[in-house]
Amino acid sequence: MKLLREAALARRHTRVRGKVNGTAQRPRLAVHRSLLHIYAQIIDDSVGQTLVAASSNEPEFRALVTAELKGSNVAGAKTVGTLLAARAKEKGVATIVFDRGGYPYHGRVKALAEGAREGGLEF
Repeated sequence: MKLLREAALARRHTRVRGKVNGTAQRPRLAVHRSLLHIYAQIIDDSVGQTLVAASSNEPEFRALVTAELKGSNVAGAKTVGTLLAARAKEKGVATIVFDRGGYPYHGRVKALAEGAREGGLEF
């Protein structure tokens, strides 16, 4: 059963990546979701370089952690989105394209996107 789920995720991710491509003007915000953490990167696909990254598994995020804010919940994902947006603003990135990575656009993925929007990113 696990292999079928992973294969379906890989198919969805390939389908999304066929339509979403990051450029220097509009880099791609890629999301990866695990059971315990959520990871986000802003990538310029024309040169294959990660411009900005943030995750719930880093010291800056852990400094913000309270009892209700963890990396594996919606509130934690929203915090990662705002942290990523702040770092992107420092690098001069204002507009992006969103790559949900094959995951459904709800829950933690949606919260991360909303946090990035609240932080000032446009997509």
